[in-house]
Amino acid sequence: MKEIVKPIAVLAAICLVITALLAYINSVTAPIIADANAKAEAKAQQEVLQEADGFEEITDVALPEGVTKAVKATNGTGYVFSLTAKGYGGDINLICGIKSDGSIESVQTLSHSETSGIGSRVVDNNSGYSKNYEGKTADDVDTVDALTGATISSKAYKSAVKAAFDAYEIVTKEAK
Repeated sequence: MKEIVKPIAVLAAICLVITALLAYINSVTAPIIADANAKAEAKAQQEVLQEADGFEEITDVALPEGVTKAVKATNGTGYVFSLTAKGYGGDINLICGIKSDGSIESVQTLSHSETSGIGSRVVDNNSGYSKNYEGKTADDVDTVDALTGATISSKAYKSAVKAAFDAYEIVTKEAK
């Protein structure tokens, strides 16, 4: 009996210590990670709406599905929307800047889980796919073609951008 209980007790003690260490490390790093993510999002906001001099979060409206956050430029140059869409490999998190005239200034990927090589061509900020959306309005966003071999990722990207236009319509109506 002793030969069975002792190894189990030792293994349980090791698991308990490792679990406690992981919990401690998580509690120490969670605020650091949250701060880094907030700084990256603020930098991305400025990049997708470059003429903005600052941003103010919009909290008093119900945003459409897929829009996780909306901010407006304090100088009235436009709005920035944080978006989430379900791609082939998981969630795609984007940020989209829409100028006050209703056209897209820029779209960037914040994070994704798409397949390397195929789906990642859609969401990679350096691939050029996001440039297809620049200058588009709600009326002509459907003219952007999907990438061959990455249609699920392309459709997810486009649906997120459409959700940004839906949110833009909501927040501009509320502002009037």
